Amino acid sequence: MVTVWEYTPGDVFLSMLWFFLFFIWIWLLITVFADIFRSDDMGGWAKALWTIFVIVLPYLGVFIYLIARGHKMSEHAMHQAQRQEEQMRTYVQSVAGSSSAADEIARLAELRDKGALSEEEFQAAKAKVLA
Repeated sequence: MVTVWEYTPGDVFLSMLWFFLFFIWIWLLITVFADIFRSDDMGGWAKALWTIFVIVLPYLGVFIYLIARGHKMSEHAMHQAQRQEEQMRTYVQSVAGSSSAADEIARLAELRDKGALSEEEFQAAKAKVLA
């Protein structure tokens, strides 16, 4: 006797539902751990206790963390985004060499005075800087 196992559309839906719920659960765990370790307002012992609590009782630990410190999670994420943006701006400014139009025109005038640029080249570059 051959047994045929049928996988109905309802079974497919339930399998997908469980998969996505599991994925969301993993995402929540990672988010909670990231928030625990990026919290500047908690000491080392508090971080250790929250980590142990979330590891030993994962469902209860995550839900209690979300209730107790959920409002701080958005603040931590916002501060982290601001820090990253500031670091990016600092990096871009250091690489680009932020110079004003007046500095650029002075540099062009110096090159013209040394003879590296003709008067026409100087005027064209000056117009480009001022544009």
